[in-house]
Amino acid sequence: KAAIFPSICKKKKHSANMSDIESDHEEDKGGIGTYEGERHPDTKERHGRGKATFPNGDTYEGDYQNNARHGSGTYRFKNGAKYVGEYVNNRRQGQGAFFYPDGSVYQGSWYEDVRSGSGLYTYANGDTYQGKWANNVRDGEGVYTYAATGSQYTGSWCKGRRHGGGQLVHASCRYVGSFTDDQPLGTGKFIFARGCEQAGEFLVDDTKKDDASGTSVRWLGQGFQTAAN
Repeated sequence: KAAIFPSICKKKKHSANMSDIESDHEEDKGGIGTYEGERHPDTKERHGRGKATFPNGDTYEGDYQNNARHGSGTYRFKNGAKYVGEYVNNRRQGQGAFFYPDGSVYQGSWYEDVRSGSGLYTYANGDTYQGKWANNVRDGEGVYTYAATGSQYTGSWCKGRRHGGGQLVHASCRYVGSFTDDQPLGTGKFIFARGCEQAGEFLVDDTKKDDASGTSVRWLGQGFQTAAN
């Protein structure tokens, strides 16, 4: 029975790659382009509701304040991406939804153009992450669900990787314990659907090397016990 542990606990690589809004979807900050809409009565700046078409082909339709996107609006990128939500001084800030060309969608909080706070990301392959974000990556408490298998990780994240206490649930069992740098490491236990559990510890296996992380782990388990209710 112990032989099944490596296949169950082996680090699961995220099959969903997140869209890169920094490099692929940078909004036009200074282009004048053309504008149709309300203006400030004194300064003649863009102020109120309006629509702008930028030199690079992007468009924005929504609220302006003192020539800056400020309030609610829709920004459409020439590559098919779209942001619908709140702005503060030309930056995505507050609540908003970003639709990426690959079909993935982020719905949640923004701060100065990056995902920050609570939000739901639905990836192109159907995977989802619901939880905390910081600086555009998963950071804090959150739930990642794998569409292909139904497996689900619930727990702590740090800089986009599973890190801290967490629970990884599969169809036949679940692992509850510590994670470090996206893989289980330290004390934990497996709880099986058939009604038994095994406590133990994941240790760094110096005899093997994981191609992705440079390290591999092995499970050192204790005896099986009846699972607690």
